[in-house]
Amino acid sequence: MNKHLVFLAVAATLPFATNATERVDLLIRDATVVDVVSGKLQPHRTIAVRDGHILAIADAKQAKRYEAPQVVDAQGKFAIPGLWDMHVHFGGGDKLIEENRNLLPLYLAHGITAVRDCAGDLSPSVLQWRDQVSKGELAGPRIFTSGPKIEGYKSIWPGDIEIGNTAELNAALDQLQGWKVDFVKITDNTLSPELFLAAVKEADRRGLRTSAHVPYSLTLEEVSAAGLDSIEHFDYAYKAGSPLEKSLGEKIATGEINSRDAWTQWNATFDPARAMAAYRNLAAHGTAITPTINGSRVVTYLDQDDHKRDPYLKYIGPGLQATYTWRVERAAKDDAQAVARRHERFETSAGVLPMMQKAGMTILAGTDAGFLNSYNYPGIGLHQELGWLVHYGLTPTQALQAATINGARFLGHADEYGTLQPGKVADVVLLDADPLRDIDATRRIHTVVQRGQVHDRADLDAMLADVERRVAAQQAAAASTEP
Repeated sequence: MNKHLVFLAVAATLPFATNATERVDLLIRDATVVDVVSGKLQPHRTIAVRDGHILAIADAKQAKRYEAPQVVDAQGKFAIPGLWDMHVHFGGGDKLIEENRNLLPLYLAHGITAVRDCAGDLSPSVLQWRDQVSKGELAGPRIFTSGPKIEGYKSIWPGDIEIGNTAELNAALDQLQGWKVDFVKITDNTLSPELFLAAVKEADRRGLRTSAHVPYSLTLEEVSAAGLDSIEHFDYAYKAGSPLEKSLGEKIATGEINSRDAWTQWNATFDPARAMAAYRNLAAHGTAITPTINGSRVVTYLDQDDHKRDPYLKYIGPGLQATYTWRVERAAKDDAQAVARRHERFETSAGVLPMMQKAGMTILAGTDAGFLNSYNYPGIGLHQELGWLVHYGLTPTQALQAATINGARFLGHADEYGTLQPGKVADVVLLDADPLRDIDATRRIHTVVQRGQVHDRADLDAMLADVERRVAAQQAAAASTEP
């Protein structure tokens, strides 16, 4: 045999590839990786990162082949994917642009590397921030936004695109597509049921994802069959368990009955079997739900905790705090009987959460944090939401899925985000404790890695301190202008 061929044959059997040292940008060494899909732990893993992406997740033996200029010692730490808050708001008018921008580092400092902005009245700013964050020019989570939401004429919500016919609907969708929105938000304050369904169907035809508040006069089956991708807020889901879902909803629309009294009748006629069938149908259509428990619970129980002394208020600007007044004043009008009713409605409605999970619906973890929604705080609010998801019946694994892979899948980015796997963006949160044993472990953040950039605890604390300083300056400025 030719001596060169002999050499090549022998060389092919030698383990050059496994012994060679490979240079990467970052090593997260000896972490316990949490597989959020299977709910299993992978101990003693090293995460190799190059160009902002996970190159490999190696066991102790395989890890020896990698070297990096930056190494994070993750021994005793638990690695989860970056968290996603799937329902936030930026708004309050142009005077509050700076206060809203201050919220971005609050998310990142709490391990939240992506947020879904579900509309407000600052869409031009939000779209700008989306681009700046993606380019690394602005610190904060990746932003997915609906832009302004679609509504009817004279909506109570600020910043909407108001429509009254199909021509205006098409113009609105053209505008949103021109802005390259990530999904379309549709709400029901003054939008007719007919235009609501037309909006869902047309957005679906255009390949746009949709999320919505559901008109009372439409059943969940009707909106799901039309192609609605996500129902926002869990209280919309409860009425599907009653045979009076449609008839009472139509009476609310015509003013014959108010929603409180209708809910009492829905509750009296609630059939768990009927509800399960409805939720399975939603799952079959691919309609997800974002419960936003935390925001609803805060307002429901304002009679027990007014939150005026919350330490977290030091991170919320005075203008944003002022927007909380609307819901607080509405809740204060309830007498003792009405307070008891809202407690019952909240607890009973939240009780269907495990039914929706069992039926196969995709549950998205979102807070509803931002302007208007009283004491529902950007950042810490998602950890509170995860706690409530578990409190009302989900397992810690299911709650983590709701805040990671479910959001990535919903927005069509599961190939990049949502789990810790080779090839995906290196958004990693290191925790001091196991979140599969206790969901409150997500609050015990040691390090946040965003697109391969490491933020240790000192960096995260510095982000919080900077926001606190900015808010203090804003509060001082506001005080100086008071009469």
